[in-house]
This record gives sequence, C-alpha cells and structure tokens, in this order.
Amino acid sequence: MRKSEYVLWALLVLAVIAAGSTMVSLAQSQSAGTGNSEIYRQLDLFGEVLERVRSDYVEKPEDPKLIESAINGMLTALDPHSAYLNPKHFRDMQVQTRGEFGGLGIEVTMENGVVKVVAPIEDTPASHAGLMSGDLITHLDKDQILGLTLQEAVEKMRGPVNSPITLTIVRKNVEEPFDVKVVRDVIHINPVKYNAEGDDVGYIRLTTFNEQTTANLQKAVEDLKKQLGTNLKGYIIDLRNNPGGLLDQAISVSDAFLDQGSIVLTRGRKLEETQRSNSRQGDITDGKQLVVLINGGSASASEIVAGALQDHNRATVVGTRSFGKGSVQTIIPLGSNGALRLTTARYYTPSGRSIQAKGIDPTVVVEEELPEEMKKKADSQNTRGESNLRGHLKGEHENDDADDANDGAADADGAGVSEEGEKEEEESGSSSYVPQDKEKDTQLNYALDLLRGIKSVDTEAKKKAEAN
Repeated sequence: MRKSEYVLWALLVLAVIAAGSTMVSLAQSQSAGTGNSEIYRQLDLFGEVLERVRSDYVEKPEDPKLIESAINGMLTALDPHSAYLNPKHFRDMQVQTRGEFGGLGIEVTMENGVVKVVAPIEDTPASHAGLMSGDLITHLDKDQILGLTLQEAVEKMRGPVNSPITLTIVRKNVEEPFDVKVVRDVIHINPVKYNAEGDDVGYIRLTTFNEQTTANLQKAVEDLKKQLGTNLKGYIIDLRNNPGGLLDQAISVSDAFLDQGSIVLTRGRKLEETQRSNSRQGDITDGKQLVVLINGGSASASEIVAGALQDHNRATVVGTRSFGKGSVQTIIPLGSNGALRLTTARYYTPSGRSIQAKGIDPTVVVEEELPEEMKKKADSQNTRGESNLRGHLKGEHENDDADDANDGAADADGAGVSEEGEKEEEESGSSSYVPQDKEKDTQLNYALDLLRGIKSVDTEAKKKAEAN
C-alpha cells in the first residue's frame, strides 16, 4: 500500500513539473510569436510599399536598385559605418585591403548628407590635389551629392585611370565653396614610410593598416637599426591622419612593440562574443624609447595602437585628441550577392577604456600652429570627430538621450564627472593639420626633443601644473 501511494505521489509531482514546463514553453513561444508577428507585419508593409513603387512610380524602377537602396537604408540607420557592399564594392574592398586599388586615394564618411574627408592617403591624387581631413565634398562634377548614400558617392568618385573628376569642397575657415580637379589613378598603398632624423632617431609613419603594414614596419625597424647603429635613441611612430584599417594588423603592430600584456578587448552584443588579444614575447625595437604622434585624423586601428602602447607605458603619446572611432566592423560575405559590413563590437584599451565617440587623449597635448589662411574664423572653428557624426554609436560616457552633435556624459568608472558631480561634455576629434615643412612641425619636433632628452614629460607636466 505504501509503495502504491509513493508511486502515485511521484506521478503527481512529475505531472506538475511537466505542466509548469509546458506553461513556460508556451509563454516563451507566445512572446517569440508576438515579436515575430510584428516583424512579419512590418515586412508585409515593406512588400506593399515595394509593389506600389513598382506599379505606380512615374518611371519603371530597377528592382535590384530598389532592394539595394532599402538594405542600405536599414544599415545606415544603425550607424555611419555599417553598409551593404554589392559584389563590385566587395571586390574593391578586398583589393584595397591588399594595398592596391583604383580611385582618388581618399578615406571618407557621410555627414549631414555630404561626403566628409576623414583623411587623404599620402602620395595619391587626393593628397596631391590638396584635399584635407575635415573637407566636405558637396558636388561631384557639379552634380549634388545630397540624396546619395555613401556607397553611391564613392562609386561616382571611382572610374577609369587617368579620367578627371571635379570635386566641390567646403572647407572650414574658407568662406566660399571651391572646386578641385582630381585625376583618377591606380592607388598603390605603401603603408609604411620611414627615414632617419639626424643620426640618432628613427622616424616611421604608418599611413594605413592593410595586409602589408606589419611586414613593412619590421623592415623599416631593421633598416633604421642598420643605418643608425649604436647612436639610435628611439623611434617616432607617426599615426597622424591614419584612418585605420584591418583590426588584425593593429594588433600585430602593437604586438611588435610589446613583450607582454593585453592589446585590445572587443565586446559584442553577447557575453560570449568578448575577445581579448594578448601580446607575445618579442619587441622588435629591443626596448628602445617610443613616441607616438596622433591627431584628429587618427582613427580606428590607429587608436588601438596608441591606446595599447599608452596603457602599457610603452610609449609617450604626443599630439591632439584622436577621432574616436572605437567600433569594430565585421565583413560578412553574402555569397554571390556581395557582403555586409556590420558594426559588431566596441573595442577597449588594455585598461578598459572605451574610445568610441571619445578618442585617445595624448600624454602630452601639442597643438600645431595653423597658417595664417587657416586662422580665419578660428574662434568659431569646431573640431569634428566620431561624436559629431549623425547617428554614431554612443560611447559609454554619453547620455542615451544626448544630441548627436554633443556627448556629455560620464564613463562607467566615473571618468567625465567633475568633483561637484556635474557631467562634463566630452567629444572626440581635434585639428588634423600637419605642416608639409618638418621644421614647422611642432608635434614632430617636440617628439624629437623628448627622445633626445631636451624635454621630459615630467618637466612639462610640472610646468603645466604651476601655470594653472
């Protein structure tokens, strides 16, 4: 009898558990079903609009163009760096990362409906024509850019080698828009340029991060070692106006100067997507002193390198605040349909700093002296960085309801909050002007003085404190 009762109670308990599990499952299914129903309803709406356009628009539209525009509209609503790459754009991107492509030689983004120059690539038609970081391109061959997507504008700037294109430029401190004629060419990207400064300092400029950057950096260091020998005091790593590039190259370049410790932490939407990249034993400079130069045109991969070397006290960072692009874009191939460039993570420096919409603050702030023609309206000049891009991914220090043109909030660890508890405004970006004449290059000459012992960071910090 007791055994029968025990079996009966066991069956009842199992029945209750099963019923509870079924209710939870039904609730979850209902919740998921509700979400899916809303998606399907919106897709029905999209289908209805698409059919209306196809049947009633004044001219017969091209179906592929409609779909591609719809996809790009969805992605550009996320942030300025997500986009759809059709098969041709995808092939162009693959060629570019290998270090050779056709075009003007200019890194651009979209801002307020016009194309903004992030940085011209050195020794390309764009740089020879005098384009500058921060320039706004409003017309291409007199045709207005407003209404085009970034990809469409870039497509118009590409074309056959030796064919000309006229860009209409709006530049800060220049009253009227002006035209610049640029002749397209095959762009060969040499990502590393170097020379000896005097007989004791190695100067290395990284112009971009493509598949050749780390290998060319190693060659540059070896050549400078042989050239300068025992007189070598250290290296200047110039990242000014470097728009970034491949994440793995930023990691390997940082690793080249570090013996141990983390380089960068990337955090995606899900906890399991968090990844940390660590350095390996081996400093190609044998521990020589480093000075890294940055400015408002230093973005993305450049900020990873500057942040890693700064956090590990491996380098003194000199210049002005960087652009503030602290997000990672993943290229997701779509078979024969091209690829999706999607923002999938934020990146953090080894100490846990998020750079998104904030940038890297240099160890020593050194401003370049602007030429007289650029000093006009200097009082009204505003720096432009990631935080000023419409629809940018919010940094952790920004308020959720902050305006796109401002970012005034506090970091999770308290950064950006004054002693009175008031939230301070922070923004990324700064001047990106670099003089052509090295003798007038204040940032470069300051770095040379640091490496030669003429100036020291501690002395300069003391002077600043006394002045305050």
